[in-house]
Amino acid sequence: MTNLLSFFDPIAPYDQGLLSVGNGHQIYYEQSGNPAGKAAVYLHGGPGSGSNPNQRRVFNPEKYRIILFDQRGCGRSQPNASLDHNTTWDLVEDMETLRQHLQIEKWQVCGGSWGSTLSLAYAILHSEAVSELILRGIFTLRKRELDWYYQGGAAHLFPDCWEKFVDPIPNEERGDMIQAYYRRLTGNDATEKKRVATSWSQWEGSTINLQPRPKQVEHYGENQFAEAFARIETHYFVNHGFFEEDGWLLNNVDKIKHIPATIIQGRYDICTPMRTAWDLHLAFPEADFYIIDDAAHAFDEPGITDRLIKTTNRYARF
Repeated sequence: MTNLLSFFDPIAPYDQGLLSVGNGHQIYYEQSGNPAGKAAVYLHGGPGSGSNPNQRRVFNPEKYRIILFDQRGCGRSQPNASLDHNTTWDLVEDMETLRQHLQIEKWQVCGGSWGSTLSLAYAILHSEAVSELILRGIFTLRKRELDWYYQGGAAHLFPDCWEKFVDPIPNEERGDMIQAYYRRLTGNDATEKKRVATSWSQWEGSTINLQPRPKQVEHYGENQFAEAFARIETHYFVNHGFFEEDGWLLNNVDKIKHIPATIIQGRYDICTPMRTAWDLHLAFPEADFYIIDDAAHAFDEPGITDRLIKTTNRYARF
């Protein structure tokens, strides 16, 4: 592995705040880089994980006006772990509220994992506001994708981690792990809620990298992070992403085929396997498609970071 591009140097935001978006929600947002640069927004994963300072660093700060925000209920947004008025369509409209608040005509939309889901949903509804799309670790929230990860497919590769994941759930409820977790995460037993939030969250933290990262697994188990992450994810998953049909995103790709786009996928991604990225590639052949042969899911794996930065560098010239 040689001559790979790595993160730009760390930078601090020049602007940050809380934006009221209705129904008691305030979303945290920040801007960094060049205030006169090309606008780009990075959409974090989960849903429910919150933004990460390293997400600023896939953009050249001299060329880009970089926007991050924490989606409803997570990160520094308030109230934490709230499921009230928290749907895909609420998040899409939060993006529009933020774009207009920042007086941006068009922005580049970049997202990975759940962030790719939200990027696609936003672009389908607001294509006129999107200059380019960068999609990584593709997730379209179809039933087959959820079944793979939460009903035993991924367990064939991570049986040790899977054993910890299923442990809090009685055998008779394991036919629907998402629903079983959701009942506990929205119940009244605070001790159980904390235990299952940690278990749910650490399953993902244990399986998203090509090589184990114990400190990352530990972070995924931290109380505030785990509660928001687990509650919001299960809320979205039991509601099928709030899409009107399974496969809604792929069925509406025709609405965004005019937007310059890049798809980036780790070949050994266990969380969002390459089958979904391939399906998107078939539906959206106009998009550039890159398979990273020595990577799994995380955006900071070297091959994925390299391709993200090569892509943002190229689009900076548009």
